[in-house]
Amino acid sequence: MKTKAAVLWEFGAGWSIEELDLDPPQSGEVLVAWEATGLCHSDEHVQRGDLPGPLPLVGGHEGAGVVQEVGPDVPGLAPGDHVVASFLPACGRCRWCSTGQQNLCDLGAMIMTGTQLDGTYRRHLNGTDVGAMALVGTFSQYGTVPEASVVKIDDDIPLSRACLLGCGVTTGWGSAVNTAKVRPGDTVVVIGCGGIGSGAIQGARLAGADRIIVVDLVESKRDKAFLFGATHFATSTAEAMQLVGDLTRGVMADSVLLTMGLLEGPMIEDALNLVRKGGAVVMTAIAAMTDMTPTLPMMMFTLFQKRLLGSLYGEANPRADIPRLLDLYRDGKLLLDETVTHEYKLDEITDAYDDMLAGRNIRGVVIHDHS
Repeated sequence: MKTKAAVLWEFGAGWSIEELDLDPPQSGEVLVAWEATGLCHSDEHVQRGDLPGPLPLVGGHEGAGVVQEVGPDVPGLAPGDHVVASFLPACGRCRWCSTGQQNLCDLGAMIMTGTQLDGTYRRHLNGTDVGAMALVGTFSQYGTVPEASVVKIDDDIPLSRACLLGCGVTTGWGSAVNTAKVRPGDTVVVIGCGGIGSGAIQGARLAGADRIIVVDLVESKRDKAFLFGATHFATSTAEAMQLVGDLTRGVMADSVLLTMGLLEGPMIEDALNLVRKGGAVVMTAIAAMTDMTPTLPMMMFTLFQKRLLGSLYGEANPRADIPRLLDLYRDGKLLLDETVTHEYKLDEITDAYDDMLAGRNIRGVVIHDHS
């Protein structure tokens, strides 16, 4: 079948809208009609070459849609089921999945290869194989994807909002709840109020944090930050340092969550200065793979027991956590509608990323046209 998709042909170039040939699902795969896809910073990192991978590539990894066809050996899914793409697959059998660490599933090694799990391709253009971002390639009307990469959801949830759980919201929420282990009464600093940051703010709020200080260079995000649960807002780390010191009488924050668009080495020492003795700095934002610049004050870790933690997908278990977070959305406790600043057509994807990079969006969502 044919599908319209946004393809990246070379690093540093723009997204090209193409009509691809799409193969039917093979063993362990499903064909999904993607209804909506979130515009996440990670795809922009691929475009810039911060996350290099094989090209050409269909972008997109935050998708929600409806199953159209099911290949052999696919348990628990049928045509008509609503699903969310999980940018990290979960096989359910490896050591990590079986111990409740689905975000570390061994199949995750395949997400930047561009191929399917069997090492072959399902997308083609004029005899050229075209890969799929994170196995799903949701910048496309349709996708043939592994069953391990989709999570079935209830069909009353708007797919234009459910797609955000495929990466950003779940990652941010988990950074606070699972990695930082925010507790009632905590003081939390969230640096960066974008797709992941908005989830982190809400995770800290739902976990019972008393003070949530949001740091973002874009002053216009202040009102949204307070809507998500922030109690204070700053436009620089220096401003936040003074604010946190005053609020905690010099004790400093229990945790700092790094959720900016691009993590750079010098930011880590600033964050370490923001946390108290025994406090945690959580690195959730992506850094360029070539960035080796952090200079760490090592005695700070020994004498003050400060902790520097990585967080992949917010340490989430997507098959359990995506439905759980959608329950919170249904109950009005997790704000998704409020995070979506603008909806776009696939042809407008360049404008959508321009808006994101300019700070005009908290979240942008592409709505696919199947007419």
